[in-house]
Order: sequence, then structure tokens, then C-alpha cells
Amino acid sequence: MTAPEAPRPPFPPFDAESAAKKVRLAEDAWNGRDPERVALAYSPDSVWRNRAEFVSGREAIQQFLARKWAKELDYRLIKELWAFHGNRIAVRFAYEWHDDSGQWFRAYGNENWEFDAQGFMHTRIASINDLPIKESDRKYHWPLGRRPDDHPGLSDLSL
Repeated sequence: MTAPEAPRPPFPPFDAESAAKKVRLAEDAWNGRDPERVALAYSPDSVWRNRAEFVSGREAIQQFLARKWAKELDYRLIKELWAFHGNRIAVRFAYEWHDDSGQWFRAYGNENWEFDAQGFMHTRIASINDLPIKESDRKYHWPLGRRPDDHPGLSDLSL
């Protein structure tokens, strides 16, 4: 018998503070670009829509993220809480990355998240658009990894 997984606080129902914390924890994890670690935040039967791709289950999520970060190089992400209610959170985000030819992009998007009682995300619906940018137009310059606490957020950057 497999031991039960440790819950993933904060838990629903969310208030403004716990929803914002959940968003920052997700941002921090994604900026770490570790597919195995990130996938653990999702329920074993989690279902995603990411652009036009549909993904189900942790193993598929982990494989998806490994492919993503192999293509999206020097990935840096900022997420911002948009709305919350009960066990749901809506997020807007922007991230910067470049491909293997050196072309930079800024991806803009929105995500709708739904959590189970243990704090695992079991539904993620993401709509994303990529905009090619010049390297000189980049706004995210922190070292790879967690965004520093004093780095401006999306609203501060007028994104």
C-alpha cells in the first residue's frame, strides 16, 4: 500500500491571502523548471488544457513540462492573482523565453485552476499567446530560478 501524499497547503476555500500565496508557490515552482517537482503539485488524475494540447495525469504533466523547458530556454515567469472563489483561482501570467535560434518571446496568458480538498490542482485550463520580442525588449532579467521578491510584478511592469 502506498503512503498517502502530504497535503499541499494552502487549502480551499481560498481567501485573498491564501490564493495569492498559492499563485506565488506555483510561480516559484515553475521558475525552478523541474518537471518532476512541479508535477507533484497536481493531483494524480489532474486534467490540463494547455493551448491546444490536452494532458491527463502526473506522468503526462511531467513529460509535457520536460518537453516545454527543453524548447523554451532561459524561461522566466511571473504570475498574478486575478480572481478566486471557493476552490478555484484565476491567474494571469507572462513569461519570457528564447528558442534554440536565439529568438526571444513573451508569452501572455490566463489560467483557470481548480483544487481538491488536499490542495492539489486537479484542473488547469491555460490560454496562451506568444509574441516574438527583441532581446532588448526583455523585462525579466533576474538569474534563472525564483523571481526575487523585489522584482516588479506584471501590473508594475504594465504587462
